Amino acid sequence: MSVQPSWVPSYIQGRWFTPQGEDGQPVRDAATGEHIATLSSAGIDVAATLDYARTVGGPALRELTFHQRAAILKAVALELREHRDELYALSTRTGATRRDSRIDVDGGIGVLLSYASKAKRELPNGTVYVEGAVEPLSKSGRFVAQHIATSRMGAAIQINAFNFPVWGPLEKFAPAFLAGVPSVIKPAGQTGYLTALLVELLVQSELLPPGSVQLISGAARDLLDHVTEQDHISFTGSAATALRLRTHRSVLANGTPFTAETDSLNCSILGLDATAGSAEFTLYVDQLVTEMTVKAGQKCTAIRRALVPCELIDQIEAAVAARLADVMVGNPADRTTTMGPLASLEQREEVRRAVKSLATAGRMSVGDGGFDQVNRGEFDQRRGAFVSPVLIRVEDADRAEPHEVEAFGPVSCLLPYRTSEQAVALAARGAGSLVGSVVTGDPAFARDIVVGIAPWHGRILVLDSDNAADSTGHGSPLPVLIHGGPGRAGGGEELGGVRGVLAYMQRSAVQASPRVLAAVTSRWVEGSPRSEGVHPFRKSLSELRIGDSVTAGPRRVTQDDIDRFAASTGDTFYAHTDPIAAAENPLFGGIVAHGYLVLSLAAGLFVSPEPGPVLANNGLDNLRFLTPVHPGDELSVTLTAKQITPRPDADYGEVRWDAVVTKQDGSVAARYDVLTMVAKENHDGG
Repeated sequence: MSVQPSWVPSYIQGRWFTPQGEDGQPVRDAATGEHIATLSSAGIDVAATLDYARTVGGPALRELTFHQRAAILKAVALELREHRDELYALSTRTGATRRDSRIDVDGGIGVLLSYASKAKRELPNGTVYVEGAVEPLSKSGRFVAQHIATSRMGAAIQINAFNFPVWGPLEKFAPAFLAGVPSVIKPAGQTGYLTALLVELLVQSELLPPGSVQLISGAARDLLDHVTEQDHISFTGSAATALRLRTHRSVLANGTPFTAETDSLNCSILGLDATAGSAEFTLYVDQLVTEMTVKAGQKCTAIRRALVPCELIDQIEAAVAARLADVMVGNPADRTTTMGPLASLEQREEVRRAVKSLATAGRMSVGDGGFDQVNRGEFDQRRGAFVSPVLIRVEDADRAEPHEVEAFGPVSCLLPYRTSEQAVALAARGAGSLVGSVVTGDPAFARDIVVGIAPWHGRILVLDSDNAADSTGHGSPLPVLIHGGPGRAGGGEELGGVRGVLAYMQRSAVQASPRVLAAVTSRWVEGSPRSEGVHPFRKSLSELRIGDSVTAGPRRVTQDDIDRFAASTGDTFYAHTDPIAAAENPLFGGIVAHGYLVLSLAAGLFVSPEPGPVLANNGLDNLRFLTPVHPGDELSVTLTAKQITPRPDADYGEVRWDAVVTKQDGSVAARYDVLTMVAKENHDGG
């Protein structure tokens, strides 16, 4: 199956679907106006599509562990890499230059790889996510609680915008897939044919479980009529559409989770410390021009309001105008083009209307909303959605228009400010943004701005000469950071690493006995049973069980132990070496053993020294020294297998051990987690 010129297909209920004999919406090449395909969702049973996701896709995904899902994501990403040229070629027809396509296509693939890697590091090789520490609910320790997250039983309904037809679906699909929730993708009409090719490649890979992804091309029809409390809606688009969708009667009645990423009048602030020609001045101009022209400014993270010190506004205006004069607007199929058209003629008219409104607040410094500033080649303006970059200088920064009107194209307003307080107040006039940036070499100014604007922003970039070479830029969402913002920006949070996965899962507080809680979470919990017998270090990963334990000791700590440890390590802190000073210390009252000596002695007690399945100690977590150890104290240690995590792609896995070091009176000297790498099978017969 391939995307045909006649219809943009849908992929539903495990098969490709193309409308027959129905009128539809024509889809055209953004540069040439050529008819590419026709769009329609006529004939799709939306209720059955959602049911298929819930009854086929959901169970198939929930059978897999987080690590198995991560392995599939990685394999899918590598498969898509092999087909980038196909995606690039079709992306050109959306108006995207080669640079734009890399951001969309490679950026989307990068999201998959990032989530796959993060899941292997931070999620368990199981199906239940354990959040936070165990909460004691009784003095006896027999009643405890734990927050967990489990997969919802519904579908992740993804309604995407036209500007990123590859990255947009993948940045929603990746965390939902890891969460064990199947996706139903509804792309925007103007560029949905590229999303259809993406889904075709996903299906052809045969890597995804059945039902884990479906595609509805065309109108959403009665999609929201059929949502339930177990579904999750993720929307990217206009605030007006978001309001209509989130107040749909079924969404409200069922309390269906709704995440929105909408309008955003993002700002960038040049610091008061900047001077004409300084490093920060140049960085600011470069960033502003980039954000205006990448994807022809059709980015929800683009800079719409450029705030600069009053005394620099003339120089900034001139520098930006000079840079924009070098921009070549034209057909993205031409490699010399640096900015392509907007996605459609309708989008061009929307931008022109917004520019006309913004122009009432200032003067056109560059461009006028037409196609007369810069260009390459001859184009039929009735067919191609071209527009030149537009820079509007607004002398009165308090005018309402720059803070209320978003021109979703290569348009930015230049606004003067005098103080950091005024800059913060102007930034807040955006009423909530996805991202703001500060370009300054003054850390104190940066702190004032960051703390001041943070309540109105989901992400803030501070750019200076120190990080410029490594910075990903103002407008680049990253998988490990939240993508969203308050207020006008929709109030949602997408991506953000594990946060993005948990958004598709249900958090629950489980109250139970330690024994039951350990069974639910697949983690040993203090107070749950231990099993002693064969030393657990003699057991391979396949033999080891949660709760397997060893207790060893006692071992008397002597003054000679402390002296030799101080001499060999060079740690001669007075509490270990000066009896008089140590006695005056209110915490110790005399010479005490080094904390790391206590750990070393504990390791000497619990270790099984012969070669065996334990391959290495790869770290300690959550270490706390709780009671001082004096010469003459006797130490014992109890080591218990707390969590077992096999690695799917290796012949070993990680075991987390609960370690408790106690003194002769039962007081706890130290508590920590020991991390070891353990072979899946024991090959030495030990």
